[in-house]
Amino acid sequence: MPEIGVFTMVVLIVAISAVTRIYLAKHGVVRRGRGEDIVRPQDDSENQRLREELRALKERVAVLERIATENDRGLALDREIEALRDRN
Repeated sequence: MPEIGVFTMVVLIVAISAVTRIYLAKHGVVRRGRGEDIVRPQDDSENQRLREELRALKERVAVLERIATENDRGLALDREIEALRDRN
């Protein structure tokens, strides 16, 4: 088995490091020192769409909670909903 020279090892280390940095940059990871990786949002329009969808879902849940608690059986459901809230 041929021996690998010091120069070859240095070139391999630099190449691996460069490929890793290119991969991280492609996926939006920014390094800010030891162990501090920050992931940049890739698509602000996608984030905005997801925020709007989350807001709409929260409104729907609020309406469903109100409907569930308005009738006679609502007292038991209200207690169950409150128990679920307390668990989180």
